[in-house]
Amino acid sequence: MSKWWRVACKTASESKFLRSYHTIEAIPREITGHRISVRERAQGRVPSVVFSQNYVKRSPGDPTSVTNSGSVNRKLLLTTERMQILSILKGVEEPFFCTTTFPLQIKAGPGSSTIIEQGRVLPIKLHKNEHGKILNMVLAWAEDGTELVVDVPIVYKGEDTCPGLKKGGRLSKIRANLKYLCPAEHIPPKIEVDVSNLDIGDSIPMHQIEVHPSLKLLSKNEKLPVCKIQVTDKESISPVVESA
Repeated sequence: MSKWWRVACKTASESKFLRSYHTIEAIPREITGHRISVRERAQGRVPSVVFSQNYVKRSPGDPTSVTNSGSVNRKLLLTTERMQILSILKGVEEPFFCTTTFPLQIKAGPGSSTIIEQGRVLPIKLHKNEHGKILNMVLAWAEDGTELVVDVPIVYKGEDTCPGLKKGGRLSKIRANLKYLCPAEHIPPKIEVDVSNLDIGDSIPMHQIEVHPSLKLLSKNEKLPVCKIQVTDKESISPVVESA
């Protein structure tokens, strides 16, 4: 099977907002349907689609009530190569794949070097079967200035030095991600929550999470905690003796 794709990767310094240098290459897919998709997958391809997301507010007075309007534009049916996507997933950790924007090049057909459309995209969904095989992929156009609703994964750090954990407490990870309305150029791949200073009973509420000021947290109660150090067994809690 000819490989009409390639994965371009350039060396870049670590960035707070992950704009991948991997390029997703695709060709147009004119027809759809279950049988067509099965045939595409059997040939090592991934049926894909890209479109522009449109949002509305369910409640005009509630800025957190942003939801998908159900209408899309600039929609294109595409085919990508499974090996290409797997190669990208090796370079971008899978939990952060759907919070990373990628250049997309749509070529005229297999073996063609003619680019008929290109832009920046954000993966929305990567569907897999029970064996982990990629079935299809959904992308959204993510040009600078575009706003997208994104579930940003939370990564907890500082557990090894957390005084509450040293005393026998347990870190309750209440939230695995937070939902934001983000400008495409400021989508964070992850949110790091530092628990290194938390003691027994301490928690970190959503509103204390530091993100770019352009991000809008889509939660009606920003005081809810994302994590908390809880008591596991009161009798096992002991003071931490600092070494001299």
